[in-house]
Amino acid sequence: MSRSKTTSIPRPQQQPKASDEGRSRLGDFTRPIPVEKRILRRPKIALFGGLFVLVIGAAIAAAVFVLPIQTWMDQDVSLTQRQVQLDELERVNGELQAEVDRLKTEDGIREAAREEIGFVEAGEQRSSILPLPKLPSDLPDGWPYNVVTGIFSAVAAGPAPATAD
Repeated sequence: MSRSKTTSIPRPQQQPKASDEGRSRLGDFTRPIPVEKRILRRPKIALFGGLFVLVIGAAIAAAVFVLPIQTWMDQDVSLTQRQVQLDELERVNGELQAEVDRLKTEDGIREAAREEIGFVEAGEQRSSILPLPKLPSDLPDGWPYNVVTGIFSAVAAGPAPATAD
C-alpha cells in the first residue's frame, strides 16, 4: 500500500541503513561535518572566526539594546532637573507678574516714584537720614573698657559650636 494519498506515483521503498539504527532526528546536527564541507577547514581559524562573529554580535546587541536604555535613563534624570528649573522659573515669573500688577496701580506708581527718584507730594517734607558712623573699637585699657572689648570680640567670633555629650 502506498503512503501517499495525493499522487498515484509510487514512492520507492527506503531501506533503513545500518548507520540509522538508534539515530535521533538531531543526527544531522550532532554528526561531525566532513572537512571538505566545512566553511573553514582549520580548527584554530574556525575558533577565531567564531569569536569574531560573537564579538560583532555582542557589539550590535549593545548598540541596539544597552546604549538606548542608558540614554533613556539619562533623559529621565535630565527631565527631572528641567522640571525643577521650570517650577522655579514659573514661581519667579509669578512674583514678577505680581510686582508688575502692583506697580500698575496708583499706589504702586507713587511708591515706586518715592523709592526711585525721591518723589514728594505737595505739603510733605523730605528729610534724609544718614547712616550712623562706625563706632570705634580701639578702646583704652581699664575696667569698663576691657568688658566692652570682650563683648566686641565675642560678637565678632559668633556663636560657639555645639558640643556633643
